[in-house]
Amino acid sequence: QVQLAESGGGLVQPGGSLRLSCAASDSIFSIYTVGWYRQAPGKQREFVARIFHTGGTHYVDSVKGRFTISRDNAKNTVYLQMTSLLPEDTAVYYCSVNGAFGQGTQVTVSS
Repeated sequence: QVQLAESGGGLVQPGGSLRLSCAASDSIFSIYTVGWYRQAPGKQREFVARIFHTGGTHYVDSVKGRFTISRDNAKNTVYLQMTSLLPEDTAVYYCSVNGAFGQGTQVTVSS
């Protein structure tokens, strides 16, 4: 089974930016749809964004215009560029492909 590793999380002030990375153990991102999900304390995991194998993208309404998902097939890496961050974006962020999830990376937006 493919191994996924997220990185790039941290503490940022409201209005700030972060770029999350999701590295895969195999060259699969050009084949499968890759998604980013997040789970805030006390809440269920929710969908954030996905990039299809064709390159098309889809976002949850709350992040449209602020987050951008992209991929680098040569590096087996998918990115989530997050800008204009809000306190409600605070969560553990996970990438997922073909039913597998990584261990997650914590994003905290606070002043």
